Formats: sequence, C-alpha cells, structure tokens
Amino acid sequence: MVLSWKLVVDSVNAPVLADFWAAALGYEVEDPSALVGQLLAAGHLPAEAAAEHGGRRIFRGYAAIRHPDDPFDATSGVGLGRRLLFQDVPEGKGGKNRLHIDVHGEPGGLDALVARLEGLGATRVREVDRGPAGHWWIMLDPEGNEFCAT
Repeated sequence: MVLSWKLVVDSVNAPVLADFWAAALGYEVEDPSALVGQLLAAGHLPAEAAAEHGGRRIFRGYAAIRHPDDPFDATSGVGLGRRLLFQDVPEGKGGKNRLHIDVHGEPGGLDALVARLEGLGATRVREVDRGPAGHWWIMLDPEGNEFCAT
C-alpha cells in the first residue's frame, strides 16, 4: 500500500520561506484563502489564527507549496501530491539538517542554477566536486536550512 506524505519544514516565517522554495522549485504556493474565509465567517477560526500574505488569507504560521502538475482540493487549496508544508516554531534551528533537499538543474547548468538560487535569497556554503560521482554546491535557504544544488 502506497502512503501519502508531505515534507514539513520548521520555520521562523513560514509564508516567506514558502515563497522562496516555490520560486526555487517552480512549485505553486497553496492558496487556503477560501477555506480561511469560510472558517472565519462560520466562527470556527478565531481572527488571530488568520493572517494575510501576498494578498491572500492564510493560517497564521503556516504555508505550503505544491507541484503545479499535481491535483489539489479547490476548496481548501491543499495539494494532493508532492508538497512541502512550512510551520512556524518558537525555537531556532539547532545544528545540521538530518534531511535535506537536492535541487537539480539542467545538465551543465550548475553555475546558472546556483546564481538563480542566490538571486532568490540562498547562500553558497561550499562546493563539492567528486568528479564522476557528482558536482554540487551546499547552500543555505533564507532561514539557514542546508540544501544542495546539483
């Protein structure tokens, strides 16, 4: 039996980090504004649990992105396939990631990929060249989470 999953990333500012990763991966930021509006109108969501970001109503402290080709629920905006959920947490990052994302560019296009990611707010950390085994850059997203550009 195949199970559904999503990758959850702890963050300081979930909507801003979601914007970065959506741009980095070519994903779409999920739009929960219809659901948030319905829940607010019905009194099922307190006003302080909602926020606005990018002209959309969102759940405060949460944002998600989804692959543009995957199905999604039109009412909630929630993706039904490949997605990343960002959630604000009170504690800061405390060391090296034990799980990370590898962002793959076009063959021979590592320099262009790294430059594009830097333009979105990523930071280069270290270049790794293992010859035939691979060539990549270790990078940090805007909140300091490690990932690789290859």
